[in-house]
Amino acid sequence: MSNIQKKDIEDCSANYVNGWFALFIWLTLAIAAVWNGYITLQQSTFPMWEAGIGFLLIIFTKGFVIIPPNLAAVLTFFGNYTGTIFENGFFWCNPLAASRVVSLRINNFTTETIKVNDKNGNPIEIASVISWRISDTAKATFSVADCASFVKMACESAIREVASSRVYDHSIDENEQLKTLRGDLEGVANDLEEKVGRHVDVAGIEIISAKITHLAYAPEIAMAMLRKQQATAVVAARRQIVEGAV
Repeated sequence: MSNIQKKDIEDCSANYVNGWFALFIWLTLAIAAVWNGYITLQQSTFPMWEAGIGFLLIIFTKGFVIIPPNLAAVLTFFGNYTGTIFENGFFWCNPLAASRVVSLRINNFTTETIKVNDKNGNPIEIASVISWRISDTAKATFSVADCASFVKMACESAIREVASSRVYDHSIDENEQLKTLRGDLEGVANDLEEKVGRHVDVAGIEIISAKITHLAYAPEIAMAMLRKQQATAVVAARRQIVEGAV
C-alpha cells in the first residue's frame, strides 16, 4: 500500500473586487451590446458580436456574491482552493469558481448525559455544553465532512477522558488535596475546554467555552453513595467533637 502525502490547506484571502463597481461595468457592457444589436438588426444582419457579448455577460453574472455578517465564502476553481472572502458585503469574484458559504457564528452544543466511570471506577452521569465556532474556513470545509458531528464526537471523547482522570468526591480515606469532579467544577471545565480544543483543532474549530451542566452518581449506586456521604459526615462530626474535648 503506497503512502499518500496529503498537503495541508492554509486559509487565505481570495481575489475579488467591489460588487458595485463590477455591476457598473456589467450594465455598461449590457447597454452597449443591446444598442449595437438594435443597430445591427436595423441593417438586417445577424448580431454575432452582440450575441457573444450577451453570453459572456451571463457568465459574468455568476461572479456576484452577497456575504452577510459572520459568514464567509470559500472559493474553489476546478477543484483547487483559491481563497476565502471574509468581508461582508457585495462582491464579484471569478465566475467559474464554485463558492460555499461557511458560518463563522458561535454555536452551542449540549451533549447528552452519558455514563462514565470516575478514577475510582464509580459510575457517574455527566453532561456539558460547548460553545464553538469556525476559525479556519479551509480546514473546516475540506478536512471534515460535518463540523457539528465532528465536535459532538470530540466532546464525548473528551468528557470520558476528563471524568476518568478524577474522582467524583472525597471520602474519609482519600487525600483531601486531590481535586475532584464535584469540588473543582471550574478546573474540570478548563480541562474539558483544553481537551476538546486539541481534538477539533485539525478541523479549524475554536472552542469558546465548556461548562458542566449535569454531574451525579449513576442511579444504581446513588443511594449507596448517599449513605456513605452521610456516614462520612457523622464520623467527621464525632471526630471534631472528640478533638474539641481533648
